[in-house]
Amino acid sequence: MLYSEDLEETLDAVENAGGTIVKPIFSFPGGRRFHFVDPAGNEMAVWGQ
Repeated sequence: MLYSEDLEETLDAVENAGGTIVKPIFSFPGGRRFHFVDPAGNEMAVWGQ
């Protein structure tokens, strides 16, 4: 899992780089996160406050 100070900005950057958002930003215990698939097919998550 990756960390971001600004989830909205990071989500935009992921999309602009060719990633596909598979779970939009949502809250979970400990903060907020989103999941994406990179162009190579790897699913990752980014979390922040």
